[in-house]
Amino acid sequence: MKSYQKLTTAQPAACRVEEEGAAPMPSSHGKLAPWWVGSGLLVATVLLSTITVWVLRQVSGGWLGPTPPPKCLLVPESHRFDCYPERRVVVTQELCESRGCCFIQSPPLAEGKQGVPWCFYPPDFPSYTLESLNQTALGMVGLLVRREKAYYPRDIEKLRLDVEFETDTRLHIKITDAANPRYEVPLDVPRVMKRAENPIYSLNFSWDPFGVLLQRKATGTVLLNTTVAPLIFADQFLQISTSLPSKFLYGLGEHRGSLLHSLDWNTLTLWARDVPPTESLNLYGAHPFYLLMEEGGNAHGVFLLNSNAMEVALQPAPGLTWRTIGGVLDFYIFLGPNPNMVIQQYQQVIGFPAMPPIWALGFHLCRWGYGSSNETWQTVRAMRNYQIPQDGQWNDIDYMDGYRDFTLDSQKFASLPSLVEDLHKHGQHYVMILDPGISSTSPQGSYWPFDEGLRRGLFLNTTQGKPLIGQVWPGFTAFADFSNPGTHQWWLENLQHFHAHVPFDGLWIDMNEPSNFMDGSEAGCPPGEFDNPPYTPALLLFSSALIKIRGKRPFVISRSTFPSQGRYSGHWLGDNRSQWKDMSYSIPGLLSFSLFGIPLVGADICGFSGSTSEELCTRWMQLGAFYPFARNHNTQNEKAQEPAAFSPAARTAMKDVLLTRYSLLPFLYTLFHRAHLQGDTVARPLFFEFPRDVATWELDRQFLWGRSLLVTPVLEPGVDSVTGYVPQGTWYDFYTGSSVNSSGEMLKMSAPLEHLNLHIREGSILPTQKPGTTTELTRGNPLRLIVALSSHATAWGDLFWDDGESLDTFEKGNYSYVVFNVTQNIFTSTVLHASTEATKVTVGTLSIFGVQKPPSKVLLNGREKPFSYLDNQVLTVSDLGMSLSQGFSLQWL
Repeated sequence: MKSYQKLTTAQPAACRVEEEGAAPMPSSHGKLAPWWVGSGLLVATVLLSTITVWVLRQVSGGWLGPTPPPKCLLVPESHRFDCYPERRVVVTQELCESRGCCFIQSPPLAEGKQGVPWCFYPPDFPSYTLESLNQTALGMVGLLVRREKAYYPRDIEKLRLDVEFETDTRLHIKITDAANPRYEVPLDVPRVMKRAENPIYSLNFSWDPFGVLLQRKATGTVLLNTTVAPLIFADQFLQISTSLPSKFLYGLGEHRGSLLHSLDWNTLTLWARDVPPTESLNLYGAHPFYLLMEEGGNAHGVFLLNSNAMEVALQPAPGLTWRTIGGVLDFYIFLGPNPNMVIQQYQQVIGFPAMPPIWALGFHLCRWGYGSSNETWQTVRAMRNYQIPQDGQWNDIDYMDGYRDFTLDSQKFASLPSLVEDLHKHGQHYVMILDPGISSTSPQGSYWPFDEGLRRGLFLNTTQGKPLIGQVWPGFTAFADFSNPGTHQWWLENLQHFHAHVPFDGLWIDMNEPSNFMDGSEAGCPPGEFDNPPYTPALLLFSSALIKIRGKRPFVISRSTFPSQGRYSGHWLGDNRSQWKDMSYSIPGLLSFSLFGIPLVGADICGFSGSTSEELCTRWMQLGAFYPFARNHNTQNEKAQEPAAFSPAARTAMKDVLLTRYSLLPFLYTLFHRAHLQGDTVARPLFFEFPRDVATWELDRQFLWGRSLLVTPVLEPGVDSVTGYVPQGTWYDFYTGSSVNSSGEMLKMSAPLEHLNLHIREGSILPTQKPGTTTELTRGNPLRLIVALSSHATAWGDLFWDDGESLDTFEKGNYSYVVFNVTQNIFTSTVLHASTEATKVTVGTLSIFGVQKPPSKVLLNGREKPFSYLDNQVLTVSDLGMSLSQGFSLQWL
């Protein structure tokens, strides 16, 4: 066996494969230097590790056991890749060595903490050999052979390696069983027809043992090196490890925690599960994608297209190990080189997000426990009475009859159709919850959804061919098989029947992990190999129908998600709690889903479970007003937490921040257009805009809307100020236009209870609008364009405008697109594409921040116009009266 090594192109046993020509076949497989001795620092680490083990053995009285073989002592602690990852097993030396691995017992850690693995791979552990490698039109195909069996059952002797150089910034590497087909995720991925001509990466292979080495050409940075540990490919256990070029790793959801993952022996499990957001547990969705920042500010991403139960082990080498219990190893690697481009390239594979209707970006209210449609109606009326913006009213499962889908409680919610009619008259919308579990206990003939689903054979079955019966809110339930095309028609018909009675506008899909209140089914879990695989990760065990029903852009919010979900729906972060830490965790949550291509995301504002305080809810409403999806939602048997339920001071603060959100709807809507068109993020981490500023890489208590608007919320009780990072440059207070010049530093900002700090980045132009209490009312108001001049007195911005709800307006050309520019004291509005919708709105005001000297005159299309100029260098020109559909210029002299 050969040692695992760090590869260089000069080593004879490594095959260098790039875009030019065929792969050379080395005449012999020379023995390579061990991978961990690539530098003097690692040599020193090895020596220190060896000495440390010897000292510990002396002082511990021998509790560490016999001295390990020299080859084991050579492996530094941070580079020990776990050979015995099974949880709930006390790994003994006998168990470890039975696998052919090294055993070095480490001092015990606190309960629940992970540390250096006691059982790890030696340098000569058997792996696969690359037997052959041949060129193809798009890349190459190879054969991998294992000559010694792995320790998991039914390991696969021969594997097929497929490599496709898909684009200059995207590489596709796939490893499958060479002889037998295996399950692959039926995701509609792009099929390329031509090999990349000038990739910005180079690809090498180690032949024996097999390994992949991927480098960035421009810097030589090694992005992947899978020779650091053996490849294992058994029927129900697949594992591959790699070194990482830095510790700055993000993604791998859905989990609750900081945006930046810890690499201190941290294992992340990916398996969709109904569990309230809790640290260190797998949650509602599974997103096997990570983004990593490299030294110097470049970024890359890796996506494993696999939907089986999975975990990703992170360690301080830095290194990463993928483990999954089925499928294939199907990797896409995205080379950026900046983080924005990585996410765009990822979405080119999984699909760009859907364009939401404009009303989806308004404020939404819901609670489980309104009790009746009349109580729901009273909440809506109170919001109107105080003129607090609201676009959507929702109901949780209490509107149903016995919690059964597609039914209505005819007593408590008899007036629901009238409520929905009233919402529509006021330019508002209604959204209802649906769960995928269909009640199976109603008398035959009394519940059409189950009767018809059973008749058509649309439910998931047991091995005996009968519907698998679990338990959710209505009691015993069956689960529809949505992989069956017939199920889609049945689901549509159910919605059509209900919509004819209650004309809802959007759908809230809950419990779709799917959630089940019992283990397996009413018959338990069968003892078969699929329910009891040899290895188990540490688990805690869209709607085209709306388009057909309403003929408009659909609005769907889903709890469980997987890559490509953004093409169909948004997401909320689940059943959080009314606690300050839950509010803080919501920021890395929404930023992570921005990475996953699901920009329409937010948390339950003020918390779902428990009772909020007035201060917490006020601060949370300020933060939540800048969630891309903004909904206040709480549970039953707790005090109300809608804005109308609080004191005049708190209510006013909540109203004001919602009016601020509504004023920014043109800007926000344009960001969603860019997300839909090319995969831009809406809410984004600061390091996306400042990737070379290392100080931004760990920040997750602030965020940006697009590239231009910095949000710095208060996340702690009892304070009237907040400290936030302000990247280098000039930033303008959103409300006043006063400037802040930063060298890239933490700044303390005043933040009384009624105030949220917002700053506009220099060089930006934000389209805003006089806010109304609904998006419909807001859209009829005049626009106000806010110009934030750069140090060179330039600025740029844009605006996408359509009717806000029709299908495929961009694709059909039914939209307006306007670009704004400032240079040499001249503002220009240029219409690049026009539609009739733009004739219905006017540009009323132009506010220019950072005008260094008081102008003597202002000219609108050459004609003099009144203006105001303040000491904080803000120039304002009002009553412009210019149609958005017509270009114009404004000059100040």
